[in-house]
Amino acid sequence: MKIGILGTGLVGQTLAGKLASLGHDVVIGTRDPKATLTRDGADAFGNPPFRAWQASHAAVKLATFAEAARHAEIAVAALAGHSALAALRLAGDDNLANKILIDVTNPLDFSKGMPPSLFVCNTDSLGEQIQKALPRVKVVKALNTVSAPVMIAPNELGAGEHTIFVSGNDAEARSTVARLLKEWFGWKDVLDFGDISMARGSEMHLALWIRLYGLFKTPMVTIRVVR
Repeated sequence: MKIGILGTGLVGQTLAGKLASLGHDVVIGTRDPKATLTRDGADAFGNPPFRAWQASHAAVKLATFAEAARHAEIAVAALAGHSALAALRLAGDDNLANKILIDVTNPLDFSKGMPPSLFVCNTDSLGEQIQKALPRVKVVKALNTVSAPVMIAPNELGAGEHTIFVSGNDAEARSTVARLLKEWFGWKDVLDFGDISMARGSEMHLALWIRLYGLFKTPMVTIRVVR
């Protein structure tokens, strides 16, 4: 499958590397490929520059957001929340039209330090804003409630007995994403959360997740919905 990953940070790298290892044709998108490849310093979280990662993932091609979106049969928004809408506008509604966009973004605001707040919540969500900005795209919120290592290897935590949520306005797209999460990464419990407004709940879950991270001193923590 042709997959476009929008975003070259830790989440984008983790998803791109895993999907490429499964034999998918992966292109990872950035605003300026040349600038991304020449960047030397670590990112805000201390992760090494992208070019160090790409040196061991030569199968993953680097391109602009628009080129990655055009390439994709399914796209993934693995973007920092504050820059997600601008990046997706560069990717282009035309390039993403009628495609599934798996939205892994969160509206985290670190401007006042840790723990971060949310710059949109309660009566709106970043997932909804993305859907409004890209009306022809089938936006499905997913994977935003766990850390990058858990996204691609849920069995590494609690033998995989925990829950991931999918929400979006297109029921068939939600079903497709649920199936792909099981096939690609081995998720066992994928909960159909309903339409894209339900992203308000999964995004606001980050307030709990971050505090659990702080309490246990590890991002390897999540929840299981018992029903």
